[in-house]
Amino acid sequence: MASIINSTTTAGVTVTGDNSGSLQLATNNGTTAVTIDTSQRVAFVAGTAALPAITTTGDTNTGIFFSAADTIDFAEGGVATGQFDSSGNFKFNSGYGSVTTAYGCRAWVNFDGTTNTGGFCTIRASGNVTTVADNGTGDYTINFTTALPDANYAVAGAARFDGSASASAIRYLGIINANGATLSSDMSTTFVRVVVGFANGSLQDPSVATVIVVR
Repeated sequence: MASIINSTTTAGVTVTGDNSGSLQLATNNGTTAVTIDTSQRVAFVAGTAALPAITTTGDTNTGIFFSAADTIDFAEGGVATGQFDSSGNFKFNSGYGSVTTAYGCRAWVNFDGTTNTGGFCTIRASGNVTTVADNGTGDYTINFTTALPDANYAVAGAARFDGSASASAIRYLGIINANGATLSSDMSTTFVRVVVGFANGSLQDPSVATVIVVR
């Protein structure tokens, strides 16, 4: 390509290719708006929430901008609504009042605790769960498909009992301490072991058990 290409309109838009072979689009005041380098990568101005760098005709306060190094931001109506920060965290504003880190569900499962096929319960639906092992009445090991980064996660769940269980009995779903074993025997990066039963300590198989893991 030619070392320099100049094309100026009444509005003052200039297209310039320099000796390195890159192409720059500049406004009439000389500010570079877009650069295409020799590897065909396109670089935009950083932009702001009010004026995103990448937007659409007729809605120029909505789009993508870059508030800091290694950071990608999203704006709607001139307001920052989402971000991938320099640590890879995803942040968004969904009723939080501001853009903040989203802590997602890392695993979840809905299974039938009354079934046992080859030592495993029937899973109705799940995410990041391979199997639910049946360790005995009301005692289950939930195995993760993809390991978590550590075992410092939170577990929550609920269970439904059918049949003769007393409607007034207090029921629970919790993390077991397996025969006084260490915590790593109950919560690890690859599984969590839970028990389902009644407040008096007796365990029972639930027809529906739901468990979520959040970190």
